[in-house]
Amino acid sequence: MGIVVIGAVFVDIKGFPIDAYIPTGRNAGHIKYIHGGVSRNVVEDIANVELRPTFLSIVDESALGQEVIHKLQRHKVNTKYIQQIPEGMGTWLAVFSNDGDLAGSISQRPNLMPILDLVKEKGDEIFKDCDSIVLEADIDPEIIKVILDYSKKYNKKVFGVISNMTLAVERRDLLQQFDCLVCNELEAGIFFAENYSKKSPKDLCEIISQKMVAGAIKSMVVTMGSKGSIYADHLGNKGICPAKKVTVRDTTGAGDAFCAGLTIGLTYGKDLKDSVEIGTKLAASVITSSENVCPRFLPRELGLEIDVTDE
Repeated sequence: MGIVVIGAVFVDIKGFPIDAYIPTGRNAGHIKYIHGGVSRNVVEDIANVELRPTFLSIVDESALGQEVIHKLQRHKVNTKYIQQIPEGMGTWLAVFSNDGDLAGSISQRPNLMPILDLVKEKGDEIFKDCDSIVLEADIDPEIIKVILDYSKKYNKKVFGVISNMTLAVERRDLLQQFDCLVCNELEAGIFFAENYSKKSPKDLCEIISQKMVAGAIKSMVVTMGSKGSIYADHLGNKGICPAKKVTVRDTTGAGDAFCAGLTIGLTYGKDLKDSVEIGTKLAASVITSSENVCPRFLPRELGLEIDVTDE
C-alpha cells in the first residue's frame, strides 16, 4: 500500500507580474491554472521518488477532476480511494512577487466529510498494510480521530502537514498524537500563540525544543525559507538544517515537497536529522522550477536503500 496520503485537491490559480509588483495597484502579468492542494502535491512528490503512494481524496465530477486522477495515475499513485462528487475540489488564488515569493492568497476549501464514510467502510483495507500515513492537520476532526484510531490499531506512524494552521490549531489535542508535524515559522507561531518572525534558526530551535518537551509533542519540523529549517523532538533531540543555495523561480509547493521528503525518510528508516536533509533537497528542487512538485528521483539518490518496484 505504500505511504497513504489523506487530504484535499485544489485548483491553484497563480498570478505572476511582468514588472515590479505593486500590492495596491493593477499589475499586468500572466496567470496559470495548476493542479494543487497540499496533500495532492505531497502524494505526487512521493510518487516522483519512484515510491507507490495511495491517495484518499475527493475531486469534482468534471473533466478537470478526471484530469487530476489521470495525472496521478501516470505518476503511479494508487487512486482507488479518490471519490468524485460535485464541487469536490477547492480553489487557491495566489499572487507572486517578481522574486517568486508569495505576495497574497485566498483559498476556498472543499467539503471533505465524504472521506469519513470511506475510511469507516474500508479503513482496515487501507491502513493494515500501509507503510505510514500523511494527514492534513486541518482536516475535519471527526476524520482525524478515526484515522488516529486506525494508526494505533495497526501501529502506523502519522505525519501531519499543514494547509491552514488557523484551523489546525483548533485540533491541538489531536495533533499531539501525530508522530511529526511540519509547518513554517508563521504557522509555528500560530500553534504556540507567539511571534517567531524575527527569531534566528538557533533561537527558534531552542524554543521549539522546549515546547516539544513541555507539551509532550513527539516531534516538529519548522521551515524558515532561505534560513533553512529547524527540528526538535520530545526526547531533547534538536538541530538546524541550512537551506540549499539555489536560484528561486517559484516557491509554491516547496513546503509540500519538504514534507514528502521528511515523511519518506522517517518512514523508511532515517532519523529526524537525515529525514530533514531529504526534505530540504526535494524542496530545493521545486523552487528552481515553475512546477508545484519535485522532479523524479530514485530512492538511492536520497540515501534510501530501496529498489524501485511496480509491485
